[in-house]
Amino acid sequence: MAEANVNVVLLGAPGSGKGTQAQTIKDAFGLRHVSTGDMLRAAVASGTELGLRAKAFMDRGELVPDDVVVGIVSERLRSEDGGPGWLLDGFPRTVAQAEALEKAFDGRAGRAVDRVLYLRVSPEIVVERLSGRRVCPNPSCGAAYHVRFMPPKREGVCDRCGTALVLRDDDRPDTVRQRLAAYERQTAALVERYRSLGLLVEIDASGSPKEVGDKVLAALRPEEGKGGVRAACAGGKAGDGQSPGRGGKRGG
Repeated sequence: MAEANVNVVLLGAPGSGKGTQAQTIKDAFGLRHVSTGDMLRAAVASGTELGLRAKAFMDRGELVPDDVVVGIVSERLRSEDGGPGWLLDGFPRTVAQAEALEKAFDGRAGRAVDRVLYLRVSPEIVVERLSGRRVCPNPSCGAAYHVRFMPPKREGVCDRCGTALVLRDDDRPDTVRQRLAAYERQTAALVERYRSLGLLVEIDASGSPKEVGDKVLAALRPEEGKGGVRAACAGGKAGDGQSPGRGGKRGG
């Protein structure tokens, strides 16, 4: 593993394989994985000013506002200046969040977003991936399966404890399609913004985890003789052989 001082945003709808590819990037480059959920919980537990503000919304069952979330994220990232780069998994999700994040790091060398990887996969494949999942409802087990890719030895029955497997409500085909539509509505403008800045690399995520991982790493690996990981970050599509310039000012 070679540590890299490169800052990456990983975008992709539910079922696109973000979790798997985030681990691939971390293993290859030693980036710090920044999870907004984990950071929110840590800020609340530590009793910081932003954490207390977040807790007030969370206790009421409301979404934490963008300014609080971005404040917690930027506070964490600023506290670790000088270390390896970071990987933002699924954040930002809106243009407002992206602009707030960039503003928080305005003028700070090496802290801007260098590359945005967008994992693209057709709705049909996502529905197959998610609606095929089955889980064991036994609280002491919780084993996970897939009817096609990792089926149990006996159909519909957990290998570990013999409990009947279930399909979670949010993995039902109609629900998955609704989640995908909501994600596209929420992130469409953000994707176009990063594309216009020349930061976006679209990656076909319809293949196996290994195939997709190879494309992800190819989008981030240093290009020999071109100055390292940051120099390798020139926009385009993974595998298209194109390396256009960023086409605009890098935010932050």
